[in-house]
Amino acid sequence: MATDSFPPEALLAGFDEPIRDVAEQIRAIVTGTLPDVIEAVRPGWRLIGYNLPVGRRTPFFAWLMVQPEHVHLGFPQGVLLPNRTDEPEGDALEGAGITKRARWLTALPGERVAAGRYAGWLLEAAHIAGLSRSEQQAILVDRELQVSKSKPR
Repeated sequence: MATDSFPPEALLAGFDEPIRDVAEQIRAIVTGTLPDVIEAVRPGWRLIGYNLPVGRRTPFFAWLMVQPEHVHLGFPQGVLLPNRTDEPEGDALEGAGITKRARWLTALPGERVAAGRYAGWLLEAAHIAGLSRSEQQAILVDRELQVSKSKPR
């Protein structure tokens, strides 16, 4: 569902067709995976934001950032998403060491966007968005404990 204030198509219109195509494929995956998602352009951030209705809340859980060279599908609470050490190269989230909490996937122009790659991350991010702050904090603490246990002493 898109809001009427600034349509996503207007944001995407300034980009070359190969980038727009990738962005549109990802938009279709987001709305197809989570039909109740609220899609809205955030002009100050120059991105398409996604909120998810969860009870009385509508947490911001994902974004689509389009740049001339690539498209990012990002998650503001990406640090809480499961570590996928068994995933093939290129399927892990980017952003560790760059941002504190956000993580993202990157798609390049001309790529065929595989729905399976994005849908799983979207569903996991939607689940995290539905948790309370204390439940989210518990996940973060648990991750930090796992990391500290795995470091050699």
